[in-house]
Amino acid sequence: PEVKKFVAWDYVVFAALFLVCASIGVFFAVKERKKKTSKEFLVGGRQMTCGPIAFSLTSSFMSAVTVLGTPSEVYRYGASFVLFFLSYALVIIFTAELFLPVFYRSGITSTYEYLELRFNKIVRLAATLIYILQTILYTGIVVYAPSLALNQVTGFDLWGSVVATGIVCTFYCTLGGLKAVVWTDAFQMTVMVAGFMTVLIRGTTLNGGLAKVWEDAYKGSRLNIFDFDVDPLRRHTFWTIVIGGTFTWLGLYGVNQSTIQRCISCKSEKHAKLALYLNLLGLWTVLVCAVFCGLVMYSHYKNCDPWTADFISAPDQLMPYFVMDIFSSMPGVPGLFVACAFSGTLSTVAASINALATVTFEDLVKKGFPNLSEKMSTWISKGLCILYGVLCTSMAAAASLLGGVVQASLSIHGMCGGPMLGLFTLGIVFPCTNWKGAIGGLLAGITLAFWAGTGSFIYPAPPTKSLPLHLSTLNCTLANSTEALTTMVAAPAAAPDRPLLAESWYSLSYLYFSAIGCLGCAITGLLISFVTGPNKGEDIPPVLIKPVCNLFCFWSEGLKTFLWCGVDFEKNLPEVIENKTGTDDTIKNSIDKENKRQFPRYNPEENSYTH
Repeated sequence: PEVKKFVAWDYVVFAALFLVCASIGVFFAVKERKKKTSKEFLVGGRQMTCGPIAFSLTSSFMSAVTVLGTPSEVYRYGASFVLFFLSYALVIIFTAELFLPVFYRSGITSTYEYLELRFNKIVRLAATLIYILQTILYTGIVVYAPSLALNQVTGFDLWGSVVATGIVCTFYCTLGGLKAVVWTDAFQMTVMVAGFMTVLIRGTTLNGGLAKVWEDAYKGSRLNIFDFDVDPLRRHTFWTIVIGGTFTWLGLYGVNQSTIQRCISCKSEKHAKLALYLNLLGLWTVLVCAVFCGLVMYSHYKNCDPWTADFISAPDQLMPYFVMDIFSSMPGVPGLFVACAFSGTLSTVAASINALATVTFEDLVKKGFPNLSEKMSTWISKGLCILYGVLCTSMAAAASLLGGVVQASLSIHGMCGGPMLGLFTLGIVFPCTNWKGAIGGLLAGITLAFWAGTGSFIYPAPPTKSLPLHLSTLNCTLANSTEALTTMVAAPAAAPDRPLLAESWYSLSYLYFSAIGCLGCAITGLLISFVTGPNKGEDIPPVLIKPVCNLFCFWSEGLKTFLWCGVDFEKNLPEVIENKTGTDDTIKNSIDKENKRQFPRYNPEENSYTH
């Protein structure tokens, strides 16, 4: 089990990653020091193109949890994780066609600014505070989890990597703003894919080629992908991943400040949509690389599982252990993989810091101090980046006390993201929803999601629902070498005082937490709105609503008008189209100026939006 630790060349390669990231921040700080308004700092002056934004989106959401966790997941449970490619496709389609057009055309900087335009300040403030708390907690965990896994396997200093991550991200976010974050993410994405490809090529070569790896995976039942069992208590089935995974990722993508902030920084709506669809290719690429790494890792350890044999202490350490094992004779290459894992962490942390600074400035600071000068606004934005950098790094220290952090972090994201998805769906899809319904729905969604999620942490689902696959220690040089994983990691016997809900409600798959929160929020919000008196459509600017009912009621004009709840789309909704230069959005000449004055951010003199 002896595996070599980091050597000098590994540290050189790893340090080079941090140096390049910091240099990008300095470059944009120097290049644009004269025209750095707060808007330029936070959303890149809305002049970004689709290419770097697509790279940035992929890198931001493929954190070290993906680099380390997904191969381990495939190694232990099989390749059904690859079904997330369907979830990703659905998420991108919904985001690009439902949520993005509304956010882009309404001219917002913070997604929660939309909630005030649509409802009122109370709804906006509640959503903002939930987002800030959720993101700080999640970011701390994202920093700590890979640092711990790499520390215990490679000997890489734990708190040194935590502090270095926090300092470098805060540095280039504060100096360069969104442009530095986006271009650094693009660089980190290439590092991540390079690290994966290096591991795949070396691992496949050592294990007899692609055909042999595939054969080993087939014999080990790792290729049983399509399980159509409809039981919602099963951890991963086709329906759990496609339906539950879509809700979970839509909460992260469709209404998340980190995503929308990048999209609205594009110079046109067409570029923003194209960035999302290009990003889908990136998501698929990283997913396939991670799944194949898991299969290669299984082929390598099929007769001697290092986790069962106690060579490592947690499943998340499998990938670093595997890398140090197969590259022990190649100094510098393990450093590339660690750079790959930390590229995911850096991009996620940087995206979170920049999004937190934007949300705080737009939703809290500007509300309290509306007459700030541009110079003061820029300095406050930079100060917020530093503040959140310190907070997120400090939260990593608190995360060290939380135990199993990886699945817990994703579950918490689902529990908070689901109700937020429901809240924005109420605002965008249902014109009848009033502010009381929005607040009531948000509280109901969070209550339901946290009830199911907290119960599942206290009373874990029985192992019959998670179905880990067999792992062997037959060829390991240990006294208990024939003991199999299924006997070693079996859950403790159920306590006699387990409540009745522990076998049903608390045993739901963690991927359904987001769906529970979203549906609970939407249903409760609609009920409260009808009880307290639904909104009048005449009071809602049409640009804030997406008339989804048109797709389902195309045969009946009367039914469409009824479901619009009085919002006069035919007369008032501007059709946003790109002119031939593709640099701004213009309104059809047939709409009269009086109607146009109702739209947020619309300048009737110039016949365009302020974008």
